[in-house]
Amino acid sequence: MGHIDYYFSLLSSFTYLAGDRFREIADRHGATVRYKPFDILAMFDRLGAPRPSDRSEARKLYRMQELKRWAARLGKPMRFQPAFWPTNAAPASYAVIAAQEAGGGDLDGLVQRLLKAVWEEDRDIAEDAVITAALEASGFDPMLSMTGLLNGAEIYARNLEDGLNAGIFGAPFYIVTGTDERFWGQDRLEMLDAYLGTL
Repeated sequence: MGHIDYYFSLLSSFTYLAGDRFREIADRHGATVRYKPFDILAMFDRLGAPRPSDRSEARKLYRMQELKRWAARLGKPMRFQPAFWPTNAAPASYAVIAAQEAGGGDLDGLVQRLLKAVWEEDRDIAEDAVITAALEASGFDPMLSMTGLLNGAEIYARNLEDGLNAGIFGAPFYIVTGTDERFWGQDRLEMLDAYLGTL
């Protein structure tokens, strides 16, 4: 058992690579999850860290090598330089928040569809048509992209503050609440799995 605050960004390549493995792990251990999408570019700015476009050429090269290695290892199709990246992830993130608040659909499926739109399909998740299609396919009211806008914006901003206060510095980031255990990156999912097995 346990509860996990799941901090992620729809712009994060490594969140995409995590796929649905995290949800499978949480379900296997009966852990509850709070999805907390946040503005990763604002996070970099707040931490004084360079945005991906401003990093050294050596780090850019290494990131690309890692993406290709992990995509091959996980068997996930991936566009390593997607057409709409970075884009404004806020509207899609608001929709995720609204869907979580509304309930009744496949929340993880919604997140995976939006990540897939960026990292497989070269679609722009800032476009309302992309968001509403993902909502509908995941069993949610597509109008949540509009009706949940205000509340979504407030929670999206709060998620960043909550995350920074909790010590996040990247995505995906998994925090097991009530403990001091934090797991950063899709390559730490096996360790999260093992830890949840001890609770």
